[in-house]
Amino acid sequence: MAYLQDPLVKPVTIHTLQKLKAQGEKFTCVALYDAPMAAMAEQTGVETVLVGDSLGMTVLGYDSTLPVTMEHMLYHVEAVARGNKKSLILGDMPFMSYATVELAMHNAMRIMQAGAHMVKMEGGQWLAPTVTMLAERGIPVCAHLGLTPQSVNKLGGFKVQGRTQKQAQTLLNDAQALAQAGADLLVLECVPSELAKQISEAVATPVIGIGAGKDTDAQVLVVNDILGLTPKPPKFSKNFLVEAGDIAGALTQYVGDVKAGIFPAAEHGFE
Repeated sequence: MAYLQDPLVKPVTIHTLQKLKAQGEKFTCVALYDAPMAAMAEQTGVETVLVGDSLGMTVLGYDSTLPVTMEHMLYHVEAVARGNKKSLILGDMPFMSYATVELAMHNAMRIMQAGAHMVKMEGGQWLAPTVTMLAERGIPVCAHLGLTPQSVNKLGGFKVQGRTQKQAQTLLNDAQALAQAGADLLVLECVPSELAKQISEAVATPVIGIGAGKDTDAQVLVVNDILGLTPKPPKFSKNFLVEAGDIAGALTQYVGDVKAGIFPAAEHGFE
């Protein structure tokens, strides 16, 4: 199949991503929810896939991620794990499923047993003890900072975070605290590009950006945005299907453009 990139030779691990950051090589992540799309991501060289609670809006038709349950997440993690054997699979922890350390340990166990290689949780320094507890017990954690959709009601909507000096310093402190606590990945969503660059340089942990400019170590987009399925796509997204013509081509172009530094462009970021 000539339109596919060379397949990943070995399964991607945390060490793979750490090595890519150390070498200054970008990697990619796609949020997706089913076995066929997971298989396509593997074939086109996507290093990491996120089974995101964004499925609440992209698949289930909700207005936010808040109604997503553990049962929803387990169902979709299992499907993705069946379709993809080489990408690193991140499984989102849904709203209030990690409100206490004990609850986080129980639900992270379930996500990992469903086939994820890492769990993702939204939160700042308050999350550090949970990150440490999970890491010590062999559960890798991706911490999510910036625009955290589960906190949309507290944030007052889907707004860019970190635009004031105080907010920016808080995000930098949060990132450093979570990295020190043992987070293996960080996601920065909807933060000014210059701040995202500063955070990416300040921590050894690989940083994945979405609406965070081109200077993070990796990029993530929701597959619906890549394929032009979102009625009102966010500023930071791009429809790759228009130019590529088919699904595999769209994912291949996304991977290539991220690695070449073409995507995201300036118009996809925030200042």
